[in-house]
Amino acid sequence: MSSPRNEIDFSVTSATSAASGGPMAAPPVADLAPESWAALLAPRLAQFAGVARQEHITQAARDLSVPQPTLSRAMARLETDLGVALLARRGRTVALTPAGRAFAASVERALAEIERAVEAVRTDADPAAGKVAFGFLHTMGPETVPALIREFREDHPRVRFALVQSYGEDMIERMRAGELDLCLTSPVPDAPDLVTRRLDEQRLLLVVPADHRLAGRRRVRLAEAADEAFVTLEPGYGLRRLTDALCEQAGFRPRVAFEGEEPETLRGLVAAGLGVALLPPPTVARPGVRELSVTAPRAVREIGVAWMAGRPDTRPVGDFKRFLLGRRGRLAGPPPGQDEP
Repeated sequence: MSSPRNEIDFSVTSATSAASGGPMAAPPVADLAPESWAALLAPRLAQFAGVARQEHITQAARDLSVPQPTLSRAMARLETDLGVALLARRGRTVALTPAGRAFAASVERALAEIERAVEAVRTDADPAAGKVAFGFLHTMGPETVPALIREFREDHPRVRFALVQSYGEDMIERMRAGELDLCLTSPVPDAPDLVTRRLDEQRLLLVVPADHRLAGRRRVRLAEAADEAFVTLEPGYGLRRLTDALCEQAGFRPRVAFEGEEPETLRGLVAAGLGVALLPPPTVARPGVRELSVTAPRAVREIGVAWMAGRPDTRPVGDFKRFLLGRRGRLAGPPPGQDEP
C-alpha cells in the first residue's frame, strides 16, 4: 500500500450567491446492476492487473496467493465476457495484446483510485489526524471560526479542516449530500433529518451612515428607521429573513434599496449613504458608519450547530462536536468599543 498522503491542514471554499449557489456537482457514478460491467468485472480487475504486470500466470498466481488454475480460468472468463482477447499465451508466459495493454492501463488507474479512496477515508477517520468538514456563515469567518479552530487544535494539533463558507440552506444541502460533517448556522434549522443545538445568540445592530440623523444616538427603536432605505442580504439568507421579520414586528415593511452577499459589503454601502442595515457586530469598527443598539423589538439572532441525524461520527468529528457544544454561550460577544445594553 502507498504511504499516507501529505495534505494541507485547511481547505476553504465559499458559496458566493444564494441565487446561483448550491451543492457541488456530483461525481459520475457507475451502474451497479448485476448485469453491468462494473459489477461483472470488478472482482477480477486486480487479478488481471497482476497477470498484466508479470506477463506470467504462475508468477501472478503466486503474487496474488490464488491457485494457478483458478487464475487461468478467471482470465479466460474475463476475455469471454468482454469478447476481446487480452492475452496472447506462449506456454507458461503470456503477452498483452494491444487491447490488453490499453485495458491494463485503465485498470491500473481504476485500482489506484480505489487505493487512494480507501487511504483517504482511513486517514480522515484517524483519531489524531483525521479531517472535519465544517460549514459556517460568512459573518462567522473573520474572527469566530478561526478562534474556535485555534482553541480546538491546542488539544488536537493534527486534526485537519475542510472549511466551507456559505449561507444556511446551502450548508444544510451540503450536509445531506455528505460534503459537510456539521455546520454553524443561523437561524437554527428545524428538520426531521437534522440534529441541532442552540449555542448562543448574537445581537443585531442598526448600522447607519456617520452623518445620519440617528448617528448621534447609542440606542434606537427599529420603528424609527421605518422611512429609511435598507441594504440587505439577498433572499435565501437567514439574516435577510430575520431582517424582514424584525421590521414586521416594528410595524413596517423595509424598503430595500440594495441587496448583497457579504455583510461587510453592506456596511460599505451604508458608509456611502445608500441606506441603513441590520447586521451582526463587526470584527473591527468600520469608519463612516455608526452601530446602534436596537431596543425594540429585541434584535438578536440565534446561532446553532447542526448535523445529520443517524450519521456516525469519525473520532475527529465527534471531538469537534463536543468542543462546540462546550462553547455554549461563548460564541458571540459585544461589538468593538461597546458594552451590552
